[in-house]
Amino acid sequence: MFETLKAQPADNILALMQMYKDDPRDTKIDLGVGVYKDATGLTPIMRAVKSAEHQLWETQNSKSYTGLAGDPAFGDALVNLVLGDAVPRANVAAAATPGGTGAVRQAFEMVQMARPDARVFVSDPTWPNHLSILKYLGMTIVPYRYFDEETRGVDFDGMAADLKTAQKGDVILLHGCCHNPTGANLNATQWDAVIKILQDTGATPMVDIAYQGFGDGLDADAAATRKIAASVPECLIAASCSKNFGIYRERTGMLMAVSSDGSAQKLNQGTLAYLNRQNFSFPPDHGARLVTMILNDDALRTDWMAELEDIRNAMLGLRSQLASELQRLSGSDRFGFIAEHRGMFSRLGTTPEMVAKLRDDHGIYMVGDSRMNIAGLNAQTVPILAKAIIDVGI
Repeated sequence: MFETLKAQPADNILALMQMYKDDPRDTKIDLGVGVYKDATGLTPIMRAVKSAEHQLWETQNSKSYTGLAGDPAFGDALVNLVLGDAVPRANVAAAATPGGTGAVRQAFEMVQMARPDARVFVSDPTWPNHLSILKYLGMTIVPYRYFDEETRGVDFDGMAADLKTAQKGDVILLHGCCHNPTGANLNATQWDAVIKILQDTGATPMVDIAYQGFGDGLDADAAATRKIAASVPECLIAASCSKNFGIYRERTGMLMAVSSDGSAQKLNQGTLAYLNRQNFSFPPDHGARLVTMILNDDALRTDWMAELEDIRNAMLGLRSQLASELQRLSGSDRFGFIAEHRGMFSRLGTTPEMVAKLRDDHGIYMVGDSRMNIAGLNAQTVPILAKAIIDVGI
């Protein structure tokens, strides 16, 4: 039987990680992998997570299953974190998933159940796994313009023109904040224009919010998602706790289905539970329970927010340092976009050949499309990266 299988394409980021690991140079810099690292190169366990784990170890007396949609308390806590009071809680169906990826997969499955012929509009570029999952499910993908290769900002005119071709029954996939892989984000006025397009076309928005708290702050990063949820008849939201709680391996995420009609919540909730049952039955609970404990305990939440703010400011500081160093070396402000981008990533907007030259000549590893993880830097490696960028002629 299995001899009929075909070899699948290698994951580019995992392949890059292996190349970095095999590189013997002491001066190598890893800007490829999509996890936060502190100045020492460690992906740390946050203080509040450690404290919550200790409390859980002391008090938890069972590892039995939770519900198909996970612990309802996790649903309440994360819905509140993402949506605040933008919509009534009674209008939101929520189900825990194995990470943000699980939420994305379940959202696409829900769309396919409801509208087998739905087209999904995705930004060009987008997180590669969006495309991989959609292709695996056999869903129709419609790219919309997003990244301006000249300015390294958002090509909003192109984006708006493409989104206006969507129709009722289509889905428009949006990055809630900290766009991956570009780091370029919409401003408030542009978000308002996108909402107007959603209202005019009748297309259903799906928001992937994986970096809340990494851009401009917890509430600022959720502002667009909240406004969308309050402005359209229905939407889907895939949320991840991997980054802002630093619990990558715990696989903690949630899919939310929001409807302006509260009577639709029961049907949506049942559908989410059904999809979980078909895919993995009960979702992981350890990470979800830690998040719930942190968000529902004033002391833990305060400590978590403080550490998250330190992380955010550290990345902003690295962005400013890199932009300033590049300005000094190049004598121009053409790299100013790096300081304007938000989140872990920035896309340099250069060629795969230049990316390969950075790797081969300087031991600097980034994804072939020139996405670099700003959190892979520290104050000492920023000047090294800046010099390499100028030396190779970017």
